[in-house]
Amino acid sequence: MSEPSTSSTPSDFDQFYTATAKRLVAAVYAATGDLAEAEDAVQEAYARAWQRWDRLTAEGDPTPWVRTVALRLAVSSWRRARNRMRAHFRHGPPPDLPDLAPDRVALIHALRGLKPEQRTAVVLHHLLDLPIEQVARETGVSSGAVRTRLSRARKALGSHLADADTGAVTNANVNAEAPAPHPPTCHPKEVPSHG
Repeated sequence: MSEPSTSSTPSDFDQFYTATAKRLVAAVYAATGDLAEAEDAVQEAYARAWQRWDRLTAEGDPTPWVRTVALRLAVSSWRRARNRMRAHFRHGPPPDLPDLAPDRVALIHALRGLKPEQRTAVVLHHLLDLPIEQVARETGVSSGAVRTRLSRARKALGSHLADADTGAVTNANVNAEAPAPHPPTCHPKEVPSHG
């Protein structure tokens, strides 16, 4: 009779991947704003985890390790691609992804406006529900630094999303064909010139 193996099996990795991959791609996408880049970084992180699977599972939950690797890969790739992206901006912004709700597009746009370290803190804490202490461990900074990043990020996001909502309301009001309560009065100085 053979002794039962104490190491993990390929099916353990498969179950781990199935249970965590979709959420990790969403988190890295939220952090980077680039779905293809997020998918690539996550796949590479899982490939590296597979190579160390026995050690990672012996140490406990491999999720934080995979998440940290994926985020670091995405940020490194983002930094390398920064100059290429500047060239793309000369030709206009890339089109929005199809089938995304307007509020999701606004959130992704707002997240792109944050500094990378603030965006990472928001994704880990608010989207993945990690406690501040764990965010600090995974990003290599103090809990106070994470709190500061979150506070600044919330303020920037609130301002940006409020501006987006105001713009949507203003556009909706301009496009609405509701009758005016009083006939508009027009003064000669206010008549716009067209041409």
